[in-house]
Amino acid sequence: MRLNSLKPAPGANKDRHRVGRGGGSGWGKTAGRGHKGQKARSGGFHKVGFEGGQMPLHRRLPKRGFTSLTRNDVAEVRLSDLEKLSVAEVDLAALRSAGVVPHGALGAKIIVSGKLTRKLAVKGDVKASKGARAAIEGAGGTVEVVEVKVEEKPKKEKKKQKPEAKGGEEGQKA
Repeated sequence: MRLNSLKPAPGANKDRHRVGRGGGSGWGKTAGRGHKGQKARSGGFHKVGFEGGQMPLHRRLPKRGFTSLTRNDVAEVRLSDLEKLSVAEVDLAALRSAGVVPHGALGAKIIVSGKLTRKLAVKGDVKASKGARAAIEGAGGTVEVVEVKVEEKPKKEKKKQKPEAKGGEEGQKA
C-alpha cells in the first residue's frame, strides 16, 4: 500500500445535498425548510441561547467564580525537564531560553516528576517543592531561592472621638 494509492472506502464519500434545485431532486421547493414559520424565512434564526423572550438559561443561573489573571505567572517545571537541559546553573532566564517555561512567566517551581541524575545549581526566581529539593540535593545539586520580602504598609491611626459635652440635656438650648 502506497500513500498515492489510498482511497476512501466505497460509499464513505457522499455528494452534498444541493437544495432548491427542482422537485426531482427531492430537496426542491421548500429546500428542506418545511412550510411557513420563522425557520422557513431567510434570516429567521435567533442568536444562540435565545428562548423566545423567556429569560435564557445562561442568565437565570448565578455567576460563579472568576478567571485568575495571575494563573500562568508561575510555571511548573518537571525534574525530567531539568534532566534534558544542557546548562549546570538553572535560573528563570535559562529555562526561558530552553523553552521549558513561557516567556511571560514571572517565576517557576520545580515539581517531582521524573528522575534527576545530574548535578544542578538552581538559583533565582526558581522555587522547588520539598520532594524536588530533596531530589536535586540527592543528586549533588543545590537550591538557592531568593526570597522577596514584602514590606508591610504602616497602619493609619484611627481618629480620636471628640468627648461629649457635659452639662444639660442634649438638643435643648439654654
